[in-house]
Amino acid sequence: MKTLQGPAIFLAQFAADQKPFNTLEGIAKWAADLGFKGIQIPTWDQRLFDLKLAAESQGYCDEITGMLHGLGLQVTELSTHLQGQLVAVHPAYDLLFDAFAPPELAAHPQARQEWATKQVLMGAKASRNLKLKAHATFSGALAWQFFYPWPQRPPGLVDEAFAELARRWRPILDAFEESGIDLCFELHPGEDLHDGVTFERFLAAVGDHPRANILFDPSHFLLQQLDYLAFIDIYHERIRAFHVKDAEFRPNGRSGVYGGYQDWIDRPGRFRSLGDGQVDFGGIFSKLAQYDYPGWAVLEWECALKHPEDGAREGAPFIRDHIIRVTERAFDDFAGGRADRETNRRLLGL
Repeated sequence: MKTLQGPAIFLAQFAADQKPFNTLEGIAKWAADLGFKGIQIPTWDQRLFDLKLAAESQGYCDEITGMLHGLGLQVTELSTHLQGQLVAVHPAYDLLFDAFAPPELAAHPQARQEWATKQVLMGAKASRNLKLKAHATFSGALAWQFFYPWPQRPPGLVDEAFAELARRWRPILDAFEESGIDLCFELHPGEDLHDGVTFERFLAAVGDHPRANILFDPSHFLLQQLDYLAFIDIYHERIRAFHVKDAEFRPNGRSGVYGGYQDWIDRPGRFRSLGDGQVDFGGIFSKLAQYDYPGWAVLEWECALKHPEDGAREGAPFIRDHIIRVTERAFDDFAGGRADRETNRRLLGL
């Protein structure tokens, strides 16, 4: 069995224009001082990271690795969540998602998609240069607006959406295979890959590609009312990244899973800081240890109530205390006896 690595922190929600959050070295020192051992880097934030340079320059990546090593930190994964979202965008969302790309690509969806694809491909090369094992991203969505079957969906609509999604992602997956990196899709509402069934659809469409894997985030499953512990039992072989994020779901007589178009603070289902929600992290960490999860436990902080710096400060010990140092021997070894084939046959009366 493997002991999970951690605690680590996803930097996206903490990056800002003021010190220490406006440079990689500054925010890394802040994270290290809180007790984190790893950082997941958002590649779209040029205050922290130059994706193009990382894809082209081993020296740049070695400088980052060395600086972090001096602080007692490692890079856990790179993230191309925003760029991955743009690999597949339905026209209904064009205007909203233009904000995820350079301004000159606004109102040019084909150029935006090409840019996004190149960005994720650079993520594969940069991950290889940093000697990482996994990469975090979103799938994007062509069919999300049809998630509820009204008006009635015509036969073949969803199949065609996933066939097209696979056509766009297959060359990217092949590039990650060439780089030796697992591409981990965060299963998330708003993405065509948002639960086990949709992941299976995609996996079938890409021919069970070995690099098509999962970033497990239980908060999104709790808000969907999906059994996130059973999910680990089913999909553990494909779970290669893990966001430790809490959530709560408190339905009432006025609103439920869909949220009534309310802001996060008023929704029955909302994200919470670690320990303030309903996610069974004891069960999750136990199952990941049981199934030899090979990666990091990475805090993703999102909460409509608590200050982010308090969430980070509390998050490091929360994760550390949940990581199970796996045993190297069976608890009942003290009562064991001779173990060989001859003894076993005698015990069976043979």
